Amino acid sequence: MSTQTISTAPSRRGLKQRNSIIPGLALSLGLSSTYLGVLVLLPLALLALVALKIPPAEIWRTLTDARTLAAYKASIIPAFIASMINFVFGSVVAWVLVRKRFPGRQLIDALIDLPFAMPTAVVGIALVTLYGPGTLFGSYLTRFGLDTSTGYLGITLAMIFVSLPFVIRTVQPVLEDLDPSVEQAAASLGASPASILWRVFLPQLLPAMITGFILSFAKSIGEFGAVIFLAGNIPGLTEVAPLLIMVRLEEFAYPQAAVVAIGLLLLSFALLLVVNTLQARLAERISQ
Repeated sequence: MSTQTISTAPSRRGLKQRNSIIPGLALSLGLSSTYLGVLVLLPLALLALVALKIPPAEIWRTLTDARTLAAYKASIIPAFIASMINFVFGSVVAWVLVRKRFPGRQLIDALIDLPFAMPTAVVGIALVTLYGPGTLFGSYLTRFGLDTSTGYLGITLAMIFVSLPFVIRTVQPVLEDLDPSVEQAAASLGASPASILWRVFLPQLLPAMITGFILSFAKSIGEFGAVIFLAGNIPGLTEVAPLLIMVRLEEFAYPQAAVVAIGLLLLSFALLLVVNTLQARLAERISQ
């Protein structure tokens, strides 16, 4: 009896080995926490310390300054518009690349990643050459009262260009994993193409599309190089928040620059938190 008990009861060493599925978990967790802390949390903490060098009244005055609020507006509104445009057309481009076969498809697929590799200054010069005042498309836009240097149009165009790949590359793998037989089965049951799109594919694609929107928005709101070439950079009108931060740094107003940066960070985090919450609720409804 005692022999049977000893043979069937697992030893402590066996339990320890069985519970440790991933070897070195404690070490890898410690290294990951240290890595993220040094590269992410520490710079943000030091940024907050720099901002706290000025009195609270000065911090509030900097945040509520008309120029600062206009810079936040010039960053957030075009970033949201650009992300919504990429949300729609980026998903369409991903759909075409996955579901259609045509000459030059591989070339177009490779060109999509070009904004990742291009320096932002090169992007800005290219956009100015195409959409700037007196250029081919710039002159055409002027006829309709649109100017890329005096409004949000130039900012939005630059943000669309640099953030489009984020939506395409997020949606494309999900489309590749979708089973075409589901589409065929729905069609055999009499579903129209629009019904298949809205009831079969869209619920599966929407979480990836929202993720692409989040990435596109995060990239757009922090874009600096391409925007300053195409937009007019007019204080209070087309001056974006990253440019205002650079201006404050050139004025050696480091605490004020840190305050503007923290304000932009908090606004971005709040908007992304709202979108992530909506995405989580949507995923729960789809799973039900």
